[in-house]
Amino acid sequence: MQAAIQTRHLSKHYGDLQALNDVSLEVGVGEFFGLLGPNGAGKSTLISILAGLVRASGGEAAVLGHDVVRDYRQARASLGLVPQELVYDPFFAVEDLLRIQAGYFGLGRSQQGWIDHLLQRLELTGKRNSTMRELSGGMKRRVLIAQALVHKPPVIILDEPTAGVDVELRRTLWAFTRELHSEGHTVVLTTHYLEEAEQLCERVAILDEGQIKVVEGTAALLARHPFRFLSVTLDGDAQIPEQLVPLVDSRDGRRCELRLPRATQGIPEVLDALRSAGFRIADVHTRDPSLEDVFVELTKHST
Repeated sequence: MQAAIQTRHLSKHYGDLQALNDVSLEVGVGEFFGLLGPNGAGKSTLISILAGLVRASGGEAAVLGHDVVRDYRQARASLGLVPQELVYDPFFAVEDLLRIQAGYFGLGRSQQGWIDHLLQRLELTGKRNSTMRELSGGMKRRVLIAQALVHKPPVIILDEPTAGVDVELRRTLWAFTRELHSEGHTVVLTTHYLEEAEQLCERVAILDEGQIKVVEGTAALLARHPFRFLSVTLDGDAQIPEQLVPLVDSRDGRRCELRLPRATQGIPEVLDALRSAGFRIADVHTRDPSLEDVFVELTKHST
């Protein structure tokens, strides 16, 4: 089956800095895919190469089989990019910006019905005649999303789309994104809100220091994490027992979280050790590992 996005041995150098190092990645048509990594991992460089904004130093990249260099026009027409930065022309009205953006792809007023739908779906109808400089930050973000979708691209990249936005916009965005995905669009998401990736993405790739650390189904990645977590709220001024210190993942005031190997059934022993040390246990609960836990484990040298 043709890949929506494919890279082969992709590399990128900026002088002595190696931003990408032998990155080979494939995203299937119709996937909801997460591209995760700490700051400086190479995510933005990879996205810029796919969008034709940056030339790779080596290797190949393609969107729906179109090489991003040799077949730039076809590759770019297949891709909608919502950038992380708020980049816009402050003097055009919202609707005019969308028409201009459609024109870049050879589309004219035939897109008016779709533009109307985007304005309505992203709750911008009342702002269609407002200039960008008159809009709030959240409204500007909505316009950037509409611009990325105005030519109906089959592949959509969302680069930190919810950074700094309010809860209402986040919910609107994810509802619309799920709708697009259900209609067959391939969606690639980068985000530092890892709970979003955990809820939305079918597969994730974790990129660190320009290299792919893992590419795996989200559920499978979580299932093979070797730990589970025990959170206890403690009363008392005693010291954590020496045998439990290596298990302590974090402690904040009365609350202490311990990381227990999945292979053991050590919860009663942990609670008995805490009581024996002089603590009274006020509250206790367990949780399974989250995508954030996996992410930290794989990139802990960077965090």
